[in-house]
Amino acid sequence: MLILKNANIIHFYPLEIISKVDIVIESSTIQEIGKNIAAKYSGENMLDLHGKYVSPGIVCAHNHFYSALARGILADIPPSKDFVSILKNLWWRLDRALDESSVYSSGLIGALEAIKAGTTAVIDHHASPSFIKGSLNTLKNAFEKTGLRGVLAYEITDRNGEEGMRAGVEESLEFIKSVELGKGNSLVEAAIGGHSPFTLGNPALELMKEALRQTGRGIHLHVAEDQFDPSFSHYYYGMDLLERLDKFDLLNEKSILVHGVYLSEKDIEILNEHNAFLIHNPRSNMNNGVGYMNKLQQVKNLALGTDGIGSNMFEELKFAYFKNAEEKGRLGANDFLRSLQNGNVILERYFGEKFGKVEQGYTADLVIYDYQAPTPLTAENLAGHLLFGFSSRDVETVIVNGTIAYRDRQFPFDIGDIYREAQLQARELWERINKISP
Repeated sequence: MLILKNANIIHFYPLEIISKVDIVIESSTIQEIGKNIAAKYSGENMLDLHGKYVSPGIVCAHNHFYSALARGILADIPPSKDFVSILKNLWWRLDRALDESSVYSSGLIGALEAIKAGTTAVIDHHASPSFIKGSLNTLKNAFEKTGLRGVLAYEITDRNGEEGMRAGVEESLEFIKSVELGKGNSLVEAAIGGHSPFTLGNPALELMKEALRQTGRGIHLHVAEDQFDPSFSHYYYGMDLLERLDKFDLLNEKSILVHGVYLSEKDIEILNEHNAFLIHNPRSNMNNGVGYMNKLQQVKNLALGTDGIGSNMFEELKFAYFKNAEEKGRLGANDFLRSLQNGNVILERYFGEKFGKVEQGYTADLVIYDYQAPTPLTAENLAGHLLFGFSSRDVETVIVNGTIAYRDRQFPFDIGDIYREAQLQARELWERINKISP
């Protein structure tokens, strides 16, 4: 049992502050919340927060942990004049260069940095064409080592041939079987991943349809990140992107569709009809120069991800809000805080548990902050503090599934060797990239 004494609870959506309460955690669940109830539990593990703030766990709804070893990359990457060139010259060479050791190392680094930023769960989208079989379990081991929650998927694609595509499907199915065997004991769930419709022919979509039927999961797929994707779909298949996915029965309430910068009005109608999610990644879109998704206000279920640019959701939230303001968008602060909260809705649909509130009966994924408010902090101005004040620097302690993963800005194990190994793996990875032609 774990008791958090003298806490101030903040909820992102709807905005709320609950002052001066104690939180009782039993196993992985919040058992009780109330004023001065800690006295009933003397002798239990107790943290006196002295009025520090506690929020529900924060979810990164789309990430690529394999990009962790690309930071500051020193490899021969040709100039890339458009988005598809960026994929071919950098990312599709990097993922082909990944091996088991680099996948594990990148997973550890990604997970550590997520937790340090107050991100308690990451929905990861993985690709390593030279190491497919067992890759998701390798990544799962990194999540469990650090105590991070996750939903993992392998990126099925035709771009490495039919054999590679079928191996991706098989890895997805085998991993989900292993997740089912460990149900109730694991921090990790699974989706059926795919790269993007323009690298998935109809046979691949047919296999993904069957995988969804067998597993009851949802797809995790890039869509319309760049104009090339819908143009390709119209030219070769004569239909909009989501119309094509819907034709193969690939959309449901667990669908995680990413970017959507160039989705049509019809696409968004189909997305909403299926109660599916669109994941907005503003920093990645800006970095790749693909444009701005100016129909965000039409999306029923909008969530936020980073697309491999770390896991700091405070930064992503602020970029989302400020970029929308620059583009004269129609969303306000509450809309983006709701999109942050929607990451927890995705977890609810995959894990079948209650996430995203500091309330009795909810899963104990929590973040404790030592935020010092320079102005009064109330429910009425909480959005202003979250957008212009709170940041990852204020994250002090992180609890995932009722277990402390990060306490007083320290992990319960030494991370020095992990970072030293990551640097070694990065150098070797960059050398392998140089041997792979675009």
